[in-house]
Amino acid sequence: MRDDTLHNIKKFSYHFVGIGGIGMSAIAQVLREQGHIVSGSDRNYDKQITPSLFSALLSKGISLHAQDGSGVKENTDFVVVSSAIEEDNPDIKKALVNNKKIIKRADLLAGMFNRKYGIAIGGTNGKTTVSCMVGYVLDYAGLSPTVIVGGCIKNYTDNSHLGNAKTGTSDIMSIEADESDGSIVLYTPRIAVITNVSKDHKSIDEISRMFVCFSENTAETLIVNADCPRLKLIELKHKNIVTYGLNNNAVIRAKNIVCKPFQATFEVGRHSFEINLPGIYNVSNALAAIAVARTLNINDDKTAAALRQFRGVQRRMDIIGETDGIIIVDDYAHNPEKVMAAINAVKLGCKRVIAVFQPHGYGPASFMKEELIDAFINVLSPQDMLFMPEIYYAGGTASKNISSADIIKRIKEGGKNAFFIEKRADIIPAIKKQLRTGDCILVMGARDNTLTEFCQNILHSLQNK
Repeated sequence: MRDDTLHNIKKFSYHFVGIGGIGMSAIAQVLREQGHIVSGSDRNYDKQITPSLFSALLSKGISLHAQDGSGVKENTDFVVVSSAIEEDNPDIKKALVNNKKIIKRADLLAGMFNRKYGIAIGGTNGKTTVSCMVGYVLDYAGLSPTVIVGGCIKNYTDNSHLGNAKTGTSDIMSIEADESDGSIVLYTPRIAVITNVSKDHKSIDEISRMFVCFSENTAETLIVNADCPRLKLIELKHKNIVTYGLNNNAVIRAKNIVCKPFQATFEVGRHSFEINLPGIYNVSNALAAIAVARTLNINDDKTAAALRQFRGVQRRMDIIGETDGIIIVDDYAHNPEKVMAAINAVKLGCKRVIAVFQPHGYGPASFMKEELIDAFINVLSPQDMLFMPEIYYAGGTASKNISSADIIKRIKEGGKNAFFIEKRADIIPAIKKQLRTGDCILVMGARDNTLTEFCQNILHSLQNK
């Protein structure tokens, strides 16, 4: 299924406003590797936040600029924006003055994807890991897909590769389809996966309607998680549904599951699989990838070998280091289900969890407040501890009508060891006073790459005590 149009398409000049975003940088890299002229700006570029990200983009021939309008040139054909970019951005203002065509990231990706043999992975939890697994399995099997995902695949990450995109030579394109901005309804995949449905960014009703539309837009095979109770309540309209899961009703189901710290083995039919990832939820994620592979007639032996070699995704249960019997783990968990899954996963390999949760954005924190409180109360053991800094302010016109202190107060009232410490840096000395051998420090939070640096600071602080 070679894509012979790859080298025959007209070349354009694209400028990405907010190119440091995980979704923006992925598309930018693919377009550059396809021969287009690509530039970008980002508010973190001047601040030298996450310099390795920008260094990798520069190494690919993508020019970078301050977000002052200088990146929008006379020869710029398209100015690409994400939903996070506001109208008073200098790049947007210059594009409007110079009559440049402004397109949304999601529309650009849909335009690229819908012309291909598309595989789209959606769901409120697990879609990043599943989409990364699928992309890696397809690549390992020699299908040479183009992969655009919302996480960095460790197998593909080095000084010049971020790992969130890979340009293939075939007509196959595998992507992570996002429901948080509603863009999932734009895609018309041949094969689609829905991992699950839960409250995250939008209400259950809103999300459910989007997934119904997503299912109707799927041309050939719809793969769904049979273990998700809310998915069972949605009338997904498709003639060819394949189910996966841990229960006996799924078409592709796991048996003889053995979960160890940061590893799991299981069987599907008569075939054995192994993943070097923690938690029962990653077994479910692997089943979704196996379902896609089987739909494409990839041999189970090849799929098993790929999954065994799959090293995971950055900031998804990422082990930053270990010292004196204390392990530090970095994770993207930000909604109630992800938080519970992450804490339960690390409990397999430690005596006590020291959790640090960074709420991201005042709107999401307010929207999920009650569910987050319930999640922490339900999942934390009496000996576990939770530290929470103030809510991360992502900019914009958000109403600051909630504080992390409000959430911590309620969790404390639920009988848990929970502490509000306004500044993130001040959490490190507070944690050090409490630590003992066998603890796992689990740092959780979304869309903030500085959390990885925070984890590294914790590790260095413990090593230099």
